[in-house]
Amino acid sequence: MLRHPAAPRVVAALRAAGCVFAEEEAGLLLAAARDPAELDTLVARRAAGQPLEHVVGWAGFGGLRVVVDEGVFVPRRRTEFLVERATALVRGRARPLVVDLCCGTGALGAALVTALGGEADLHAADIDPAAVRCARRNVAPLGGLVHEGDLFDALPPALRGRVDVLLANVPYVPTAEVALLPAEARVHEALVALDGGADGLDVLRRVAGEAGRWLAPGGSLLFETSSGQAPAAARIAEASGGLGARVETCEERYATVVVASRHPRPGRAPHGDGAPHGPRD
Repeated sequence: MLRHPAAPRVVAALRAAGCVFAEEEAGLLLAAARDPAELDTLVARRAAGQPLEHVVGWAGFGGLRVVVDEGVFVPRRRTEFLVERATALVRGRARPLVVDLCCGTGALGAALVTALGGEADLHAADIDPAAVRCARRNVAPLGGLVHEGDLFDALPPALRGRVDVLLANVPYVPTAEVALLPAEARVHEALVALDGGADGLDVLRRVAGEAGRWLAPGGSLLFETSSGQAPAAARIAEASGGLGARVETCEERYATVVVASRHPRPGRAPHGDGAPHGPRD
């Protein structure tokens, strides 16, 4: 029960705008506003359809409060599953090298490094300057670096062949389906973070084709996709990247992740949980 004197009118305004979780959102807006005038502005922005995370300036992800600037892709809670799988792969490894490609806010890399107790080296990259500025606010406190540029072109060449875990939250919405996305996404998030080309897998093809040259022996590429795209995505990782791929799912969060690993050198044990390579549903 919200006890703030402005709560009833805020809840009413949000309900009238169609916000399903009006009371919960009202609590966040009330906490974010420094005075009544700012509260009115925040409520008006949310009622007009702006994502709540853009309005309050942050999102909860992986136990962190991640800064989210206007126009930047909002990290989805389902993507926490990807971070959990990455954590399982490298936990216990001495200071792994982590790269967060197509990083957006940098939430994935930040959450992974935090889960590892800060004992990791983090680089992140995005082609969108707004995302890079935002990611630096989330990654810098962890000692990470954020680079601006197109996929691997943004990364320091010295990282080639050394990456233990490559997180790539590539866009995977087919171009023809972008118009079907909720307005919060298609209007308020950068198109480059959503549109994955004709079949939704164009950016993935580029990432998978180069990933093997950047991964350390036994290193892994992890990316999210839809359940329907997963078989084709796994085949792309194997065919174009020469990686052993498997599909992992979390029904509770409707999350599908492909884990594609570079085989370790002969005689060297694989990192992480030692799960077998090869596609599986």
